[in-house]
Amino acid sequence: MRNYKHFIFFTKLKKVTFDLFRATLIISISFIILFPLISKVPSEIMIEADAIDRTIRWLPTSFTLNNFRQAFELMNFPVSFWNSFSLAVLVSVLQVISATVIGYGLGRFEFFGRKFVFALVILTLIVPLQMIMIPMYLNLRAFNLFGLLPFSVNLLGSHWPYILTSITGTGFRHGLFIYIMVQFFKGMPTALEEAAYVDGAGYYTTFFRIMLPGAGPAIIVVFLFSFVWQWNDIFVSSIYLGGSPEYLPFALERIMHIFYERRTEYRVTWQMASMVNNAGMLMFIAPLLIMYAALQKYFIESVERTGLVG
Repeated sequence: MRNYKHFIFFTKLKKVTFDLFRATLIISISFIILFPLISKVPSEIMIEADAIDRTIRWLPTSFTLNNFRQAFELMNFPVSFWNSFSLAVLVSVLQVISATVIGYGLGRFEFFGRKFVFALVILTLIVPLQMIMIPMYLNLRAFNLFGLLPFSVNLLGSHWPYILTSITGTGFRHGLFIYIMVQFFKGMPTALEEAAYVDGAGYYTTFFRIMLPGAGPAIIVVFLFSFVWQWNDIFVSSIYLGGSPEYLPFALERIMHIFYERRTEYRVTWQMASMVNNAGMLMFIAPLLIMYAALQKYFIESVERTGLVG
């Protein structure tokens, strides 16, 4: 009986120790991730005098929304937000479509060269994006469909580079999306397809009416990953769009340049420019925070069902 009590005591102690360690680890990681964001918030709602005062760190003496108003105007937020949002949705939808079709073909059908093609998909996750951007830039600047067209078209500065690369499965981070869909379709039971084939359904009917509705979790994961990466992207967009200030990443980057140009005329200080820039940063990431808060439940369930956490 005494040994049993000792066993129960050490079992509970082990569980409490593990829970304490896990809570400490989660809190530490969360602090590392959130501290840069939290540290910016006070400067976004304080006046310039508080920013200069070294005794004020977290609670400003005077609250103001003027920093957000200036960032809103300098970024031309309605236009840049709509352009970035529409582009992110367009790219995400096209990448979901192409990744789903390619993933289904590689995950459910046996054909000559399937493993080689899948190896090439994995290879795209290893090759740095910087290695292929110069050939991509040259091909899109004088696009002639591999020489099939008698003339060349400059696709840069438009959405066509995103459309062509996304729909053909060669877009930004597309290899990861194809891999997710392949692994998900591989894990689906073959009895679903066999039952559809017995009932007289063809390949396309089986895909659209049987397999595709069951791939909802993987589709949500791919869409959210694609949307977030496209929203935050500045490297590829600077090549395809030429750094147009009509898109949020470049509009945010332009705030400091505008203040630098006006530093003499308007007596702009570094503190003022920093506060407005911090306000613009929060306006830039706010849509992602709202989207994640609204879709958090579905995102976590989708990640678990696709096996990304295993």
